[in-house]
Amino acid sequence: MAGPEALSTRTERLVLWVAILASFVSFLDGTVVNVALPAIQRELGGGLVTQQWVVDAYLITLGALILVAGSLSDVFGRIVVLRVGLVGFGIASVAIAAAPDPLLLVLFRGVQGIAGALLVPSSLALIMSTFRGAAQSKAIGTWTGATTAALVVGPVLGGVFVDLMTWRLVFLINVLPIAVTLWLLVMLGQRDKRDPGARVDWTGAVLCTVGLAGTVFALIEQERMGWASPAIWGTMTVGSLCVIAFVVRQRFAARPMMPLGLFRIRNFSAGNLATAFVYGALALNGLVLTVYLQQGAGLPATLAGLAGLPLTIIMILFSSYVGGWSGKIGPRLFMTVGPLVMAGGAALLLTVREDFNYWTQVLPAVIVFGIGLTLTVAPLTAAILGAIEPARSGIASAVNNAVARVAGLIAVALLGVIAGGVLNLEGFYRAAIVTAALMAVGGVVSFIGIRNPEAADA
Repeated sequence: MAGPEALSTRTERLVLWVAILASFVSFLDGTVVNVALPAIQRELGGGLVTQQWVVDAYLITLGALILVAGSLSDVFGRIVVLRVGLVGFGIASVAIAAAPDPLLLVLFRGVQGIAGALLVPSSLALIMSTFRGAAQSKAIGTWTGATTAALVVGPVLGGVFVDLMTWRLVFLINVLPIAVTLWLLVMLGQRDKRDPGARVDWTGAVLCTVGLAGTVFALIEQERMGWASPAIWGTMTVGSLCVIAFVVRQRFAARPMMPLGLFRIRNFSAGNLATAFVYGALALNGLVLTVYLQQGAGLPATLAGLAGLPLTIIMILFSSYVGGWSGKIGPRLFMTVGPLVMAGGAALLLTVREDFNYWTQVLPAVIVFGIGLTLTVAPLTAAILGAIEPARSGIASAVNNAVARVAGLIAVALLGVIAGGVLNLEGFYRAAIVTAALMAVGGVVSFIGIRNPEAADA
């Protein structure tokens, strides 16, 4: 019979794999769609607006309901919530693959976002409740490297499916990791922990969802309908009022989805502000680069997906090490330098010309961007969650992930404004400049706001 130490090691390994795969599924479908957008547009119709909606329909429900996931985990248990999220994600993926028109595709993407919202917070909460001390920082680094790799693995796999088969199969890539994760949950055999007094704030969830949907609708559709249209200023007004009402409700609710008191903790508030700038830039850059390489530079989907492969390799090789170093010397240096390096990588994209050459115009930017991303993500996650006591790690993770998804949601919704309605070379340049600016601000925010843990804690 295995001793306690061996059992603990086995449990930790299983927990880490469950957390990685469950989160990977959610991140994968957030990125795999980018490389399929031109093919979706060719088959189902629509322009840049349709492409924005295919991305943002997922992010609206994901960003709004990821906060609810923390409460659901308290009510029903993390394992149950993970299982429901995985099964729901798989069913929605099949529905998307069979969608006959853009409207149903967008609607099913919204359903998929609901399921995805159940996955990431519960996964990180499992890590935070299982690992302690330096092992926790290293585990977060490993989780970060494996899950963030989905940012590039998704487009690579998606490109192969688009070129060799059909874009519809892109949405079925996650079937295998979903099945493996469900099996690992059975192998883990952990008993669920539930809070008998926990409640779900459905009113807050509705306010948040309507607020985000109304705001995003106005930002995306204003390019076609104009700001003078009642449909635009009306939805923007309703959305803004609902967002304000959501914040007010969180201030006075007995069991808030987003406890505003968390933001009194310096590293939590500064880390989430940095997250907003960094992840907004990441979403914008990922969409623009993948789509432009196909529609502007004329690359096939497979090569467009492979364009970011060096970033994946850098993340996989070094994220765990960076997580460990951050645990020893503190996250502030990494969170300052990383975004500034990524800003430099985004600026290098301004070397792209009509006579396109990937090796001299894009590859250097991808490598620099990958180095900066590796330096940033694990320390950022560790700084935010490390500032909160383990008992509240689930809600802290949910808030941070919501901030990241909402930032990406808004950035993608503003793409039409940033690019001038058309993603040509000039629009590509504009997006690169905005990406660099957002990253630079993220680095400055980290330098000013983040504080390293006391030496005694280290």
